[in-house]
Amino acid sequence: MNVGYSEPFDLIVVGGGPGGATLAAFVAMQGHKVLLLERERFPRYQIGESLLPATIHGICVMLGVSEDLKKANFMIKKGGTFRWGKDAVPWTFNFGSAVLPGPISYAYQVERSKFDAILLENAKRKGVEIRECNLVKDFLRGEDGRVVGVIVAQPDGSECAFKARYVADASGNESRLATKVGERIHSEFFKNVALFCYYKNGMRLAPPNEGNILCAAFNDGWFWYIPLSSELTSVGAVISHKHADKLKDGYETAMQSFIDSCAIVKEYLKPATRVTEGNYGKFRVRKDYSYTNTRFWAPGVVLIGDAACFIDPVFSSGVHLATYSALLAARSINTRLSGDRIDERTCFDEFERRYRREYGNFYDFLLAFYDMHQDKDSYFWTARKILNTEEKANDAFIRLVAGVGSTSEPLYARTEDFFREREGVGDTFQEWSGRGSMDDLFQTSENKKVGPASILNEIKREVLQIEAQAILGKRRAKEYPLFVGGLIPSKDGFHWSRPS
Repeated sequence: MNVGYSEPFDLIVVGGGPGGATLAAFVAMQGHKVLLLERERFPRYQIGESLLPATIHGICVMLGVSEDLKKANFMIKKGGTFRWGKDAVPWTFNFGSAVLPGPISYAYQVERSKFDAILLENAKRKGVEIRECNLVKDFLRGEDGRVVGVIVAQPDGSECAFKARYVADASGNESRLATKVGERIHSEFFKNVALFCYYKNGMRLAPPNEGNILCAAFNDGWFWYIPLSSELTSVGAVISHKHADKLKDGYETAMQSFIDSCAIVKEYLKPATRVTEGNYGKFRVRKDYSYTNTRFWAPGVVLIGDAACFIDPVFSSGVHLATYSALLAARSINTRLSGDRIDERTCFDEFERRYRREYGNFYDFLLAFYDMHQDKDSYFWTARKILNTEEKANDAFIRLVAGVGSTSEPLYARTEDFFREREGVGDTFQEWSGRGSMDDLFQTSENKKVGPASILNEIKREVLQIEAQAILGKRRAKEYPLFVGGLIPSKDGFHWSRPS
């Protein structure tokens, strides 16, 4: 087996999706030598089409791709519309609020094949060496067990080893490498199955909400209805694994039965025809998609995006978590590559604690959101409780679902505890029965209630950190650690530093 280069790279990124392309670009922008290995050839199909403002107005601004996104003419998304809970009439939240000022109060609905290609091409412009059709098979390890590179199957079938000071796994939910870093633990609560396909000429919500994602509950689960363009719509039915036997009669039969059970989606699809050709022309299934790894990093390697964790598609958090984790990982890697005296464990523990906290925000809130018998005010107040603030309930809700919400660190020492403490909380997805008070949803592993936070200002600063970084750069306000003894972003936003 040949060694690809005699001199090692500073970073090898496995996977060219949003997380991988973002991390590669952020490290290359600091002058480091970066190799990105992608198993497919772009553009390629990928699920996950609904973005959040934090990605568009924070990460993408920092990457320098805002104009590219505008030129792509993606569908503008101003919020989300739900036929959910007690209300028979759909209700809508808009990103525009005191939390998200007008200029940054929208996101995009995107075809991932186009969006991902924009980010990958940008990484190339930033100096990243990109090799497509290269399948990473395993880590290359040093004598002490540290990851020092990767073993790759090249397009001609030969194997090659590439060395690097750091390796990042951004290869998604089908990662071959994540279980070599830690164990993947699945959530029992979100043990769901998604059946999805695409339609042309479906109806749209009334202006100004025609670009919103529509989520609608029905007896067996819920639908997503995502307008990707004036013609194309992504439609998916999310059901409990206990209802998965309904797929045995064939995907088309099952999808039609689900549509017939959901009045609003059935109405919107009346003038539509299903796409039957090309990348969008077949039914697809994804199951057991809510999980987290027991470890997000080990010496020489870091997991980002879906390689580390994923929750649920209902609030479109996947790309947000992928790109946010890429920024956090870039800070840790850049800090170490720069020769800063902050040790490796401190740098990567900061990455993991912040990433797990953001994952915990969405997980806790979605536990409550799946309580189908709660009305929308209960959702808003639940978001307020998760955020541990005294803000108006609606602002807290918008802050969370816009992808800019942050709370105090979930107090779970182990991933198994994180899921175990939440077992049996709220309604299970398939039973649809109320439990009354939601007060018992949010307990620490020490069985103590999570009370109002005493550090509201610090939380607010972190909430807007990505946007402030993108808009203000070094002119943004002084930041403080999120954890006792923790680190803060450097003034340039691409490293960690110790608080002064």
